[in-house]
Amino acid sequence: MVFSSLQFIFIFIPAFFLCYYLVPGRMKNVILLAGSLIFYFVGTIKNPEHLILLLVSIMLDFEVAILMEKYPMWKKAFLIVGVIFHLLCLATFKYSGFAFGEMERLIPGFHVAFKAVLPIGISFYTFQGISYIADVYKGKVRAEQSLLRYGAYLSMFEQLIAGPIVTYDQVSERLANRTIAVDSVISGFGTFIFGLGLKVLLANPLGKMWSQICAIGFESVSTPLAWMGIVAFSFQIYFDFFGYSLMAMGLGKMLGFNIPKNFDHPYTSLTMTEFWKRWHITLGSWFREYVYIPLGGNRNGGMATLRNLLVVWLLTGIWHGAGYNFVLWGMGLFIVIALEKFLIGGFLNRNPIIGHVYMILLIPLSWAVFQITDISQLQAFFTRLFPFFGQGVWSVFRYDFLKYLNLYWPFLIAGLLLSTKWPYRIIGKIRNRAVIGIFLGVIFVACTYCMYRGLDDPFLYFRF
Repeated sequence: MVFSSLQFIFIFIPAFFLCYYLVPGRMKNVILLAGSLIFYFVGTIKNPEHLILLLVSIMLDFEVAILMEKYPMWKKAFLIVGVIFHLLCLATFKYSGFAFGEMERLIPGFHVAFKAVLPIGISFYTFQGISYIADVYKGKVRAEQSLLRYGAYLSMFEQLIAGPIVTYDQVSERLANRTIAVDSVISGFGTFIFGLGLKVLLANPLGKMWSQICAIGFESVSTPLAWMGIVAFSFQIYFDFFGYSLMAMGLGKMLGFNIPKNFDHPYTSLTMTEFWKRWHITLGSWFREYVYIPLGGNRNGGMATLRNLLVVWLLTGIWHGAGYNFVLWGMGLFIVIALEKFLIGGFLNRNPIIGHVYMILLIPLSWAVFQITDISQLQAFFTRLFPFFGQGVWSVFRYDFLKYLNLYWPFLIAGLLLSTKWPYRIIGKIRNRAVIGIFLGVIFVACTYCMYRGLDDPFLYFRF
């Protein structure tokens, strides 16, 4: 079950929130936990072991945190056990298939029958579980004494399968005691609808354009079409994930929680360093808090800082997927961010026009490395982006880009405009609730029609 589906919007949301609002405050966590587990079970019904893994993770984190406080002399050992459990689970389900596949390719006669299916959301709830036991270890939060409250935290359906990554201290007070105002519910539902619109009405059509270009084959597209395609994907991944994050924030408001912001207009950044402070903010915060700072951050000189940045960006790449392209992507980001930190970042920030041009070129190139998992295909695509590598500007169909420009130009323009702050500032100045209601109503009806027609795709970050 996904947020952008008729089943979720017209069956799950009414049934869940009717129960949630009718029960007294002390029972809301029961409904939240039960509803979240049902939501997850529906999505993993073909692999019930994934639900069992989530339940085991909840119980292990809960016990590890209590044991760390009860036996402080052993708390480091308990922390290591908890972290190793989470990382082993993540490695088994996310990376074992790639590792065994490479071994079969390199070692004659080697074969492993085990094929793991990636549990939905494991990358996200793994990081949340690690952050919780690490914060208890550091004394930042007290160990939760209620298994119900901790279970509700780790399994909250609004952010379980694709974030944002929520640390326990951000919601602990609300888990224990929360009030739900009518204005918050209305505002939250409006945020949900707006996020749904970004996903269904903008990200999905742009994704269709990218899929059609991939189906043609990179060797057969012209340079203009190759650039149009990767720009379309750049908009797709942004509005897909930004839309999901807004939907999660909206549902959080309806539940009585403040889910942290995950995006802050990243495509208006002047440097890649700034971009990654604005893109997937909660993931960047997690790596800074639980990897970069424990390694020493930038406190021990330039070489140590470079080492710490390298570790963070390699792990960021590997976290996103098992494949050489993700390692290449993480390494590329490390090189760019290191250059900005020590050489060119100040210049780019002082010259915004140059900074914007730099990022307009760099953002789609980085997403090409991220998206195209086959290295040979990635190489072919780059020869199309940069024809001086020897492939030429034009394809067999010289003006192929005109066909796609004619079909998708409204979505490309909308993507460009909605990547800036201007439309949101205009919307924020509208104080007439009737106007806002009509605007959101039109979006909701259009999304419902598209979903009814089957014009929907899974969220991209589900696979990570």
